[in-house]
Amino acid sequence: MAFKKDFLWGAAAASYQVEGAWKTDGKGLSVWDVFSHTPKKVYEGHTGDVACDHYHRYAEDIALWKTLGIKAYRLSISWPRVLPDGTGARNEKGFEFYDKLIDELLRNEITPYVTLFHWDYPYQLYCRGGWLNPDSSEWFSEYAGEMARRLSDRVQHWITLNEPQVFVTLGHESGIHAPGLKLPRKDLARISHNVLLSHGRAVQAIRANAKSPASIGLAPVGRVRYPATESAADIEAARQCTFSVFNDIFFSNIAWMDPIFLGHYNPEFLQALGADAPKVKAADEALIAHPLDFFGVNFYRGDCVRAGADGRPESVPHPPHRDLTALRWNVTPQIMYWGPKFYYERYGKPIYITENGLSNIDWISADGKVHDPVRIEFLTRYLSQLQRAASEGVDVAGYFHWSIMDNYEWAEGYKDRFGLIYVDYETQERILKDSAFWYANVIATNGQSLGAKE
Repeated sequence: MAFKKDFLWGAAAASYQVEGAWKTDGKGLSVWDVFSHTPKKVYEGHTGDVACDHYHRYAEDIALWKTLGIKAYRLSISWPRVLPDGTGARNEKGFEFYDKLIDELLRNEITPYVTLFHWDYPYQLYCRGGWLNPDSSEWFSEYAGEMARRLSDRVQHWITLNEPQVFVTLGHESGIHAPGLKLPRKDLARISHNVLLSHGRAVQAIRANAKSPASIGLAPVGRVRYPATESAADIEAARQCTFSVFNDIFFSNIAWMDPIFLGHYNPEFLQALGADAPKVKAADEALIAHPLDFFGVNFYRGDCVRAGADGRPESVPHPPHRDLTALRWNVTPQIMYWGPKFYYERYGKPIYITENGLSNIDWISADGKVHDPVRIEFLTRYLSQLQRAASEGVDVAGYFHWSIMDNYEWAEGYKDRFGLIYVDYETQERILKDSAFWYANVIATNGQSLGAKE
């Protein structure tokens, strides 16, 4: 059997994308609350004010998830819901919500995996400089410690940051995500360093305050280059590109994963930044590399490379007839084999696929059901590749589908649907899509329904 007997089948969502209740029970503002209310920033002016109203409907939602056999749920905490100003005064109502959410998950035998930061940064801290402020890692550490003290009697699995590449670049370089800044490269390098320090301090804070054994990781984007063929030369070209800057400094794996898992900044990354490189103090790298228990990674799309005539890696253009998602992302299931393989070789940690899924244009059919065969085909292709990696000895510990239900897709608003469960945003009705029933069968058979790999 390709997947281990204790393989964890789960699904994921994030606080701002599902909770709603943006000003309820003492919650503070996040940068996404402000950004989404700024004209022309989000598709058709959509906001996360209500989203899926999960804040009020969590028990109903969890009961539905249980019918699918979901074993784990990756959620995120809204930092300004528990600490309205980001630091200092606690909002007890916010803590109580997460108490109830965790308790309901456990009552339904669904294991919580808690992500501390999934992009809804406290607006009051943004007004104090946000990630540019040298105190930002201390702020994050305080928050992490508060959550560990409150939830760690029931929560053992923690993820510090979700996709730092995205919230750093899209939020602070291109400005298409909150907080909507367009900063020079030197500032981006400073932000990136502070984010890495924040990760390290959060790991320390969780371990110092945990009331039960803590398993900790993070969830970066998996930026994978896969080989055009399985020749030794092409495989090596793909491996080299996966762990190089490759014309994409802040989105590169080595910018984030090397400092965290190998204990030092990659020289190629620092050389690419030149005079813009962050100032790294003697103790910084040791702090950033505070030991982790697992490697979480989000996989959606990748790029193909091959060994050129001179032996150097070169990009292979995507064919014009390529398969695309509703967000016009390339469908590249190969990354679910080569990504875990390359990361496990380099970093040696058990791997969780913390996100993977398909944006689609789903609607309710005349029979009252939601038929999404494209999602089923997408997941079949990707999970079959993950199954291959597992069958060849890669320590793949679990898979979280993104997402458990349709939700607010950041700057795209409610235009695209990633969920296994359809959400009618006007009535808040939930409808299980065909893919939800399909995934339930995958879970029930531990992936054997995909076709076992020996």
